[in-house]
Order: sequence, then C-alpha cells, then structure tokens
Amino acid sequence: MPGLNLLSRWLLFGEWRAHPMRALLAVVAIAVGVAMGFAIHLINAAAFNEFSAAIQSLAGQADVQVSGREPSIDEAIYPLLATREGVAVASPVLEIDAALPGVRGSLKIVGLDPLRAGFISPDLTGVPGKGQAADILADDAVFLSPAAQGWLAKGRGDALAFRAGTRDFSLRVAGPVLRARSGQRIGVMDIGAAQWRFGQLGKLTRVDLKLLDGVDRALFERQLAQDLERQFPGRFRVARPNDANQESRNNNLSRAYRVNLTVLALVALFTGAFLVFSTQALSVLRRRSQFALLRVLGLDRGALLRQVLLEGGSLGVLGALLGIGGGYLLAAAALHFFGGDLGAGYFPGVKPQVQFTPVAALVFFALGLGVALLGCAAPALEAARARPAIALKSGNDETALARLSRVWPSIICLLLAAACAFAPPVFELPLFGYFAVALLLIGGIGLMPRLAATVFRMLNRALQRKGAQSSSPSPVLALTLARLANAPGQASIALGGVLASFSLMVAMGIMVASFRVSVDDWILHILPADIYVRTATGGSTGAFGPDEQRALAAVPGVARTAFLRTRPLSLDPARPDITLIARDIDPLDPGRLLVLVGASAPVPAGARPLWISEAMSDLYRLRPGQHLDLPLGGRAQRFFIAGIWRDYANQTGSAVVLLSDYRALTGDSSVTDAALWAAGGTPVDSIAAALRALPFGASLTLARPGDIRAASLRIFDRSFAVTYLLEAIAIAIGMSGVAATFSAQTLARAKEFGMLRHVGVTRGQVLRILAIEGGSLTALGVATGFVLGLLISLILVFVVNPQSFHWTMQLHLPWTLLASVAVALLAASVVTALVSGRYALSGGPVRAVREDW
Repeated sequence: MPGLNLLSRWLLFGEWRAHPMRALLAVVAIAVGVAMGFAIHLINAAAFNEFSAAIQSLAGQADVQVSGREPSIDEAIYPLLATREGVAVASPVLEIDAALPGVRGSLKIVGLDPLRAGFISPDLTGVPGKGQAADILADDAVFLSPAAQGWLAKGRGDALAFRAGTRDFSLRVAGPVLRARSGQRIGVMDIGAAQWRFGQLGKLTRVDLKLLDGVDRALFERQLAQDLERQFPGRFRVARPNDANQESRNNNLSRAYRVNLTVLALVALFTGAFLVFSTQALSVLRRRSQFALLRVLGLDRGALLRQVLLEGGSLGVLGALLGIGGGYLLAAAALHFFGGDLGAGYFPGVKPQVQFTPVAALVFFALGLGVALLGCAAPALEAARARPAIALKSGNDETALARLSRVWPSIICLLLAAACAFAPPVFELPLFGYFAVALLLIGGIGLMPRLAATVFRMLNRALQRKGAQSSSPSPVLALTLARLANAPGQASIALGGVLASFSLMVAMGIMVASFRVSVDDWILHILPADIYVRTATGGSTGAFGPDEQRALAAVPGVARTAFLRTRPLSLDPARPDITLIARDIDPLDPGRLLVLVGASAPVPAGARPLWISEAMSDLYRLRPGQHLDLPLGGRAQRFFIAGIWRDYANQTGSAVVLLSDYRALTGDSSVTDAALWAAGGTPVDSIAAALRALPFGASLTLARPGDIRAASLRIFDRSFAVTYLLEAIAIAIGMSGVAATFSAQTLARAKEFGMLRHVGVTRGQVLRILAIEGGSLTALGVATGFVLGLLISLILVFVVNPQSFHWTMQLHLPWTLLASVAVALLAASVVTALVSGRYALSGGPVRAVREDW
C-alpha cells in the first residue's frame, strides 16, 4: 500500500508538472463556476433575510395586524379593534412612500401614535433633542433613521422638503429613530401630522394589535377575520407579522430572478466539467502506453480507475475550495458596491451583510467536486478497460475514443430534451426547461464525433474526386481532411469545447437581445403621446387633482390629453400586490395603447372591461371571458376580463381599467400621470415652456418618449449587468478551454509531425495543416454551435422566460455579436494551432520519432 500511494502521488504530481497550464485552467474554470454560484446564493440569502427583517422591524412586537386589500383603510375601523375583547393595545399605522423634490427615489414615512406605538414598536420611537420632548407630537417634525440621514445628508434641525400632490412643504428633522436596521431608510412622525401633511386624512395603512396575556392568538385571529369578513366582505386581511403569507410574498418578489441568476452562474461549472473531461481525456490518451505498462507490472484495473478519478477529483477539490473562498469575497464586494439586488431593484433601501453558510458551502463544494468527477468518469473508465497488449502499441489512440462515437445516448438526451421543453413549470419555476437545456447540450456534444466523421469524410471524398480530375492536387488539404475524417474522436474533444462555449454564448446572446428589443418595441407602442407629465420621480404622494388636470388640458398647443392613475391592490395574501392602472382608453380599440396578446373577448353590455397582464393571467389562472372581483372603494367590484396585454414593468401582475370606472367606484379623482399630444405644427418645446409657466409648474417632471425609452433601456442594461458579466465569463472560459485543447492536442502529435517531416512534408506545410485543421474544426463547431444555441435560445425565450417571469417576447438574433465571437473563436483556434505547432516542431524530426525505434 505505501508503494501504491507513492506511485499515485508520482503519477498525479508528474502530470501536473508536465502540463501545469492545462490543469490550472480546469481548476480556474471550476473555481469560477463555484465562486459565481456561491456568491449569488450568499447575496440572495443576505438580501432576502435583511429585507424580511426590515419588514418585521416595522411590525415590532404586534401579535396580530389588520390591513386592507387596498393601499389604505378607513380609520373608522380603529375604535372597533381597540375596544375588542382581548386587545391590550391597538396602534394605528400609516405608511407612505413620500416623494422628495429633486431626489430620485422615495422615503418611507411611518406615521405612529407615539403614546401607543411604544408598547408595540419601541424601536421606531423618535429620539427628540434635550428639552424638546414635544417633538414626538409636533406637526412639523420628522425623525430619520441613520441610513436616511446619510442618504439625504440631513441632521437634527435641518429642513427636509416633501411633495404631496403638486404642493411642496418642509418638515424639520427632529432627531434620529431609536433603532433601525442598517440601510433602512425610514422617517417616523406623528400619525395625525402625517395624515394632514400628505393629504391622507381619515386613512390608515394597518392597525397593530397587542393581545392580553393568556389570549389564544390563533383563535383570536380566526374569529376576528370571520367577524370582519361578515361585516366588511372582501375588505380586510387579518394576519400575524412575518407569517407564512408574508414570507411567501417576500420570496415571490424576486425568486425567479434569483433562481435564473444561480442557473446562469452554474453555466461556468458546466464549462469547467467539460474542461476537466478534455484535460483527462488527452492525458489518458497520451499516457495509454504508461498505464498499459503499469497493468503489465501488476496494477489492477480498480487501482488505475481510482488513479484517474483521483487526478480529476483533485482538480475539483482545488477548484471548489478556491471557489468557496472567492465566492465569499465576491459576495462581500458585490453587497458593498451594488447592494443586495445586484442592480435589479428588488430590495430598495436594504443594506445586507454577507453571512457564511456552511451548508451552502458544502453544497457548492460538492457541485464543484461532482462536475470534476463527472468530467473524468469517461476517461477513467477507458483507462481501466483498455487491454494492455493493445494499449502498448503506438497509433491506436482513435480506438480508445471509439465509444465517444456512439449515437444512441445522444439521441436519448435529445428526445428527453424535447419532452422536457413542453413540460409545465414546477412550483412556478421552469425546472424542466433547465433540464431541457442541459440535455440538449449533452446530446449535441455527444453527436460531435459522428458529425465530424460524416462531414470530413464527405469533404475528403469530394477532394479526392476533384484531385482525380486535377493535375496538381493540394497535398496539405488532402492530408488535413484525411486525418480529420479518420480521427473523429480526437477532433470531437476539440469540437466539444467550441460547441459548448459558442452554443451557450449564442443562446444567452439571443435571449438577452430578444428581451431588449421586445422591451424597446413595447415602450414605443405604449408611449404614443408627445410629452408625459408627472409630479414626482418616486413615491406615491405625487398626484394631479381636478384643477391641475384642467390646467394641463388647457395648455396652449395641446390637442389632446389622457390621464392615468396607478395604485397597488392585493388579490392573494400569499402573493405580492398587483398594480391597478386606471387610464383613458378606448374600450373598442384597446390595442392603440396596449400590446395585446392572444384573442380578446367581446365585452357584454353593461360590464366593466378589464385587461390583465400576462403575469397576472399566469399567476392567478385567469383568461379572457372570465369575471374578476377587484377590491375598490371598500368592496369587491366585478369586472369582465376583455383581454391580456404585455407588461414588462410589473412582474407581479397588473390590471388596466377605464379611468371613468375607477372614479365612479372609488370617488378618487386624482391621477398620477398625464399624456399630452401636440396640435399640428406646435413644437413640443413650446408646450414644455407653457407647462413650466403653470402655477404648479415647478413641481412638474416632463419627459418625451425618447427620454423615457432611453432611461428604461438604461435600467434594463443595469438589471442585466450581472447576466452580461456571467455570459462574458462563460465565453472567456470557453475560449481558454478551446485554446488549451488545441494546444494539448498539437503538442501530443509531435511524433506524427516528425514522421511527416521524414516523408518529405516541409515545416511550413505542417503548420498550414495545423492552421487548416484548427480553422475547419472551429468552423464546424461554430456552425453546429449556432444551430444548437438557436435551439437552446428557443427554450430560453419561449419556455424558461415565460415560466419564470410570466411574459412573452419576440425572437431577435444579434448578428453582429454572434459574428464577432465566431471570428474571435476562429482566430484563437488558428493562432493556437500555429503557436503550438511551432513548439512541437522545434525538437526536430529525428528526436520526435525516436520512441518508435
């Protein structure tokens, strides 16, 4: 056993010393895949936990919360709850996303009754200055959390401007909040002052209840919910803070984004598995005679199998360990510079800290080791099965790769991929879609030996027929095609690297480009007006009242105006709120303003039409022709679903109703946005100047469709910045793998080149052979990779994306990007083949063939 251990170490470290760069590249590929996957997991976990904790901190120590399905509830419910048997303290709460003039984003204002909130939410108590205890009840004071003070650069005594409607007012920063979570941007003030200042008189967001000792909370919650439903049908929700529904809402908010990022990060691991395969396959081929000699000297098959698995597994262990450490550092850096949502906007105002999770680390370590062992399994089995007598002979390398040319395993993978592509989502995630992509890649790569043999044999026969008719056939081209046609196994190792990297790049490039072009076309369709007006860039307190609406419509040069009102609505306590959009729309021609998808249903006479988004249709299982009750005006109002429209702005679902119906049902005459069409010949600049001249012109935010489009595409690119990075990493690893594979194969053929030199082939002709081989293999890999990548992109665009984000898109091929990467791959393979060929030819023909004497 000591001798065997010594032999094992000698073989392992000897191989690493002989080819350090190839081993290093495989380790780096696995490390990058593990690091990206682990980092994204840590970032997602930290952001999700901090976001949930921030929501919990706002609820304090409440036992039960009563809220509404609409954004606000009538404060008349408060006395009924405060005097209910079993209630110790009832604390009314008003939460407002306040608009700040001149500041992008909003500040969450929490209005509390200071005399009651201290029993339930003591952490949200304001800390007034010495001798100014009355500030907690002042109507001009607000207390800011440390994160809000830092963000706004405001301290005690400073004035902070807010906007309600088109009116601006200032509040005095009276001090800090007693305790707030890191990164939590909130302001706390007296609830009566908040209602008055922000135009929310008589409204509450929720009521927090603290129960008497000994009261059965579950029974109290159930009975209260039944009583409220009986007295106010469909109006209130009764729940515990941070219960299962709240956790589900938080999770559903960003789950698809987090899962897709994790899967994309694991693409690098897949590339790493293939690099381990190519590294070990070439290593086994080069050392077949050595392994055969060891078998003759008494080494059994099991020991040889374990040796090759040890070599591949050691690459996985090193790569996984480096990936775990690198992933932790990467997560810490990403959270510090980009936040917990990586630019996607899912967790605003949250500043999480990375926490090392041993269980996740073990999982990703196992993934790294697993892909390495999977990559070296086939070479290990081949080394163990090889017959020593045959393996000792030179020139039988292709025999060792004969099993790679079997077609039936690849056909099975492709058939399974087709079946998975049509499977429904599992837990609202496209798990079968991911399986389809993986099986398609495996099946496509598995077909490469047979495809390479078929293509190059056809080309070789064509060249032979042409050579028979020509007086001077090209010997370089004839030798190149003859080798490629008769050694498909070795060619397939190089082809697999090209196919894996290029097909994944094609698929991701097409998916992202299709999404971006679809978003661009969608924006152009839904923004037909010449100029758009609103009062704030963030928050929910900016609005136009009836007087402001009439003033906007009367601006000189404006031919037509259309108004829009948005507000959140809760349809399911376990899901995030949908967005209700009330707008001026022609019910007979809704396609002028909405991108309709599928067939519409004729609206019955007297019915209120409703157009739902694709996300809402999928999440709530709704179709045109059905009826849906929406909570409006304090009761359930019935609407008729007239059609489905494409909405890229609201992933959790949206519903469009007529503005006239919304006003009649709610009594709310305010709007949040206005669209203005210029009269013929009227410059838009003159309309903008007239808008600025209005009495409330200073509070207006004006934007043309081109400005909104450019800003939206910037947000899109920022949201997909991580996707671009992961795609670039996968391409870089793939190209490096291609270069390493070509280099290793060229160096391993030194004896072949020496024999060619002996029979009269010149050094320049050998180099041309290598250049043509590299270019031909890469060209075939690029062509096949494009077809395979196109098929994968179809799954991503028409299966994974709709099942993940619940919206559809049109297919678009970014020809410039695809051509650029294809040319780069061709150039890299040709240059690598030439450089490696020069090195392989440097020893001279006699030295190269001396082992065969």
